[in-house]
Amino acid sequence: MKKDEKSVVILGTGWLGQHLRADFISKKYQVEATVRDPIKAAEQGLNYFNVTPDGLCDHNITLQNAVWICCIPPSFRTADRHYFTVLESALDLAASLNMKGFLLCSSTGVYSSTSTVMTEYLPIDIESQKQQWLLEAEARVLESEQNKVVRLAGLIGPKRHPGRFVAGKVLSSSANERVNMIHQLDASAAIVHLVEKWELSQSIYNLVTPDHPTKQAFYADACAQLASAPPRFESTDIIERIIDGKAIEALGFTYRYQTLKDALTDC
Repeated sequence: MKKDEKSVVILGTGWLGQHLRADFISKKYQVEATVRDPIKAAEQGLNYFNVTPDGLCDHNITLQNAVWICCIPPSFRTADRHYFTVLESALDLAASLNMKGFLLCSSTGVYSSTSTVMTEYLPIDIESQKQQWLLEAEARVLESEQNKVVRLAGLIGPKRHPGRFVAGKVLSSSANERVNMIHQLDASAAIVHLVEKWELSQSIYNLVTPDHPTKQAFYADACAQLASAPPRFESTDIIERIIDGKAIEALGFTYRYQTLKDALTDC
């Protein structure tokens, strides 16, 4: 590979990783995207990256001078900290291959439940182990100034229509709680844009659709699109927890979907 050739390594080719891979290939990047199983990787024309519980890393990643994008989600269902073993192995391997930088796909779940507008550098009150682990992973990645973090809002898109998951149900959340979500197309496009503006970008970005309807309004629209019954809510408390995703616009990025109602049309 030529030294000035654009290249990325995508760890985790799931729902978002697959779309990222396609977007980078369309922009003429050299791409190595991974799954854990070497056999599955060979069948799908991908690479493999797997870390055993004792930290043994098995891979066939070869790209030098690439931006690494970690799309591997942590598990919060158990006390298993294997995710951090995987992350350490990924950072070590990326460094050995002279990475340009490492981008961690984190979550807006890092923020507390406080009713306020959440920006990237707002102090975070830790209320749960999930927040603690997300912050710990982010802090580890950001130990190097060349690395970055994106905090993704709830992802919607093809095969993830939000109306499917709530139709006719009674939800424990409030009807008047604000929604923080982003369409797959915008999430992928924003990450590609960030990689292309790497040297100009800040360390952390929230990726969230600019529009924040109430859950009642949003799910009514989502269920109407599917001709299904909207959910009911156990509470009507006003919860103004809004994740601000405007910072990346200063980098020249424009969200394709300015409202979540528009985003629903492509789910």
